[in-house]
Amino acid sequence: MFQMTERQGLIVYINNFHVLRRLRRYGHIVYVSKRMRYVVLYVNRSLVEELKKELEKLHSVTSVKPSEWPNIDPTVFRLSDVENANNQNNEE
Repeated sequence: MFQMTERQGLIVYINNFHVLRRLRRYGHIVYVSKRMRYVVLYVNRSLVEELKKELEKLHSVTSVKPSEWPNIDPTVFRLSDVENANNQNNEE
C-alpha cells in the first residue's frame, strides 16, 4: 500500500537564481519569488535539520527558515478565536 512521507517546507532566501539548479537536488521546488528572492522547497521532515545546514553553506543562499505550516492548528480560523481560548483557559 502507498505510504505518505511527511514533508515540510523550507523557505530559502537566495542572492541569484543560478542556485535553483542546485536546489532541485535537495527537494521539490514549489514556488520561486523573483521579486522577493526566495524559494519554497519541500523536503522530507526527517531530513529538515540536516538539509538546512547544508543549504546554508551554499554560495548564493543567504538564509534558510523552516515553514511553520505543520505547527498551525487547523481548527483555528481567526486570531480572535485563539485569544478567546487563551482567556478562557486562564480564567479556569
